[in-house]
Amino acid sequence: MKKSQKLSKKEVGHIAKLANLHLTQKEVQKFSRQLNETLAYIKVLNKLDTKNVKPTSQVTGKTNQFREDKVKKSFSQKQALSNTKRKYKGYFVVPYVFGE
Repeated sequence: MKKSQKLSKKEVGHIAKLANLHLTQKEVQKFSRQLNETLAYIKVLNKLDTKNVKPTSQVTGKTNQFREDKVKKSFSQKQALSNTKRKYKGYFVVPYVFGE
């Protein structure tokens, strides 16, 4: 694609096909306009001098907010099955989901 060239509706349709998207003509027209606006703005951003700008992966300054895993005591098999209506050899018995 040349610097001043815009994406045609045919090219947008081809891109949609490559992405396995089924678009109506109205959607192709809409996305053609939006993609061309996005590409025009990228051209503006490409003119900026970013030589002294450090790469940014996130902007909040926060680090991973994970809690420490703690092992909790769980139910025994007998406790887990204590309120079920039906059980068989240590398992819950539930209605069939699939037809016979």
